[in-house]
Amino acid sequence: MVKKVQIIWSEHAESDLKNIYNYYADISVIVAKKIINGIIKKVGSLKHGFNKIGQKEILLENRKFEYRYMIYKNYKIIYRSDDDSIIIVTLFDSRQNPDKLSDSIK
Repeated sequence: MVKKVQIIWSEHAESDLKNIYNYYADISVIVAKKIINGIIKKVGSLKHGFNKIGQKEILLENRKFEYRYMIYKNYKIIYRSDDDSIIIVTLFDSRQNPDKLSDSIK
C-alpha cells in the first residue's frame, strides 16, 4: 500500500513560486499560470510517498538533510523528506550559476 504524505512548501519556495509567476505574468498571464500549474502538478507526484523519485542534489550533498530534485522546464524543484512529509525547499532556475543554489539553502 502506498503511503500518502503531506507536502509542505517552505516560505522560500512559496516566495520562489510567486516570483516565477510575477516574472512570466509580465510577459503573459496565461504562460505564468501554465508554468505555476506545471510545477504544482509535478510536486503533486510526490504526495503518494514517492519521495525518492527525484535525483540527489549533489550541490547540497554535504548538508544535514538529503536533498533531491525534480525538473520542470528550467526549474529544479528542490525538496527533502522525512517519514510523514515532503518539504519543498526552493525552486531553482537551472540557468543560474549553480553556486547560487548552495548559497540559497542554509
